[in-house]
Amino acid sequence: MSEAMMARSRSFLTATVAATISATLILSGCSGSASDTGDRNATTAGEPVLGGIARILQPAEPRSLDPAALTNSWAHQPVIGNALYGTLMINDTVTLEIEYTMATDFSTTDDGTNFVLTLQPGLTFTDGNPLDAAAVKFNWDRLRDPALGSTSIRQAAQVTSTEVVDATTLKVALVSANPNFAQGLINTGMNWIASPTALQKGQGEFDKAPIGAGPFTLAKWTRQDTIELEKNPRYWDAPKPYLDGITIRMPADSTQRVNTITTDGADLSSEASWMTLSKAEEAGFSTEVVPTGGGQFIAMNSRRAPFNDERARQAVVLAADTDALNSSVYSGKGQIAQTLFPESSPFYTDISLHTQDKEKAQKLFDELAAEGKPVTFTFLSYPTTESKSLGESLQAQLNAFKNVQVQVEVADYAAVTARAGSRDFDTMISTAVIADPDYALWTAFHGLSPGNFTGINDPELNAALDAGRTSTTVEGRKTAYETVQDRLVALTPVLWTIRPAPSVMAGKNLRGIEMYALGSPLPEELWLQK
Repeated sequence: MSEAMMARSRSFLTATVAATISATLILSGCSGSASDTGDRNATTAGEPVLGGIARILQPAEPRSLDPAALTNSWAHQPVIGNALYGTLMINDTVTLEIEYTMATDFSTTDDGTNFVLTLQPGLTFTDGNPLDAAAVKFNWDRLRDPALGSTSIRQAAQVTSTEVVDATTLKVALVSANPNFAQGLINTGMNWIASPTALQKGQGEFDKAPIGAGPFTLAKWTRQDTIELEKNPRYWDAPKPYLDGITIRMPADSTQRVNTITTDGADLSSEASWMTLSKAEEAGFSTEVVPTGGGQFIAMNSRRAPFNDERARQAVVLAADTDALNSSVYSGKGQIAQTLFPESSPFYTDISLHTQDKEKAQKLFDELAAEGKPVTFTFLSYPTTESKSLGESLQAQLNAFKNVQVQVEVADYAAVTARAGSRDFDTMISTAVIADPDYALWTAFHGLSPGNFTGINDPELNAALDAGRTSTTVEGRKTAYETVQDRLVALTPVLWTIRPAPSVMAGKNLRGIEMYALGSPLPEELWLQK
């Protein structure tokens, strides 16, 4: 991070918890091909130069520019959200310490039941209205509304009330104690504050003129083509941004993205494919991968048939060959999620997430068919090459068994996001990407979590996730997460596949790459070497 930003940073984590979190991380690699944050010097060397238009690729076009419709992760729209709205806070992706930007503090004195958010004084939106505590309250309160269909509800729902104290101070009460709440907040639209005045005009008008306080403003949005941004001359952290503007294109195909980077057609690309990262590095281009634990998985919707029957879920997991999936989808370049935590983690337990047993799988398929419940389901796929390939590879594997049929349905990002929100799917890709284990695991698997796409609701699992959230000792959290791992293996709500690759590929002339959370680049830091 920049020296100015580091000077502003403060961590609300205790030393014990901070050490625990850091130890849970691994460096995501791919047979030595994809680089980690150790390559940062290659893209940050030298003094920033003003000017130029950066060409950036992202995998997904937003359905709206409303922060409620944007998702802050490497595979969605992080650059757009950070550019238009800036950030309240970020984190260091290695130490996980919270670093403050438009906020100056977010702290708790009662182990995470209540927080106080403090803002920098004098912040304004580009429409001249103040970005104050009332504006944050408006944004955070609306994100809790299920009618918005926002993925940010997974974190916003943890807030039970907000109270404006003064222009720069907001009191925040949580439903239950969560001392690590900021780690989840920064991954979502809660970190992006839009003008309440503009939001109240409705989605159509807002998308024509989204109003934030970020380093860039919208110049033009040509749907299914480009989003053009221009420098915000009133950005609070001058002389940033260094760029005059950004042009964002959104090709879903990873091969197209890497080809565009390596032929000098783009300066930066958010990436999710281990194979694509390997190709970029082989061509001599820089990549950066945010270190994570956890993994990607295929979520099985236990709310409806066939996966409301535990035997159907078990049969699919037992039948699947994850090595073959890795080979067919990622050319063997991916890291398979063998265990929930890496061996370097204090939470590590040698509990395998997956064991293949084709004979047992077939017996379960036959048993269900004999009861009039043959396993038939559809894999809902994002439009990316990897997602489609994963669905088709799983389809080929399972259709080789008797009494099971798999279909693959490909939809655009907006449709998949909407159907995930309404739980209208049989199976789809989701993740539990572990930085702090609480945020990822509680969100993905707790029975009360709005982000629990599988619908699994097991009292023992819920209790263990709650204990992992609130315990203040390494020993207490490890005991809780051992139970979590045991229950996930027993309940089989998901088929774990690979460790994710929250990452970017960079062109030859782009400098100043800094990411936070799960591969979210900060556009105000970017500059072009002349």
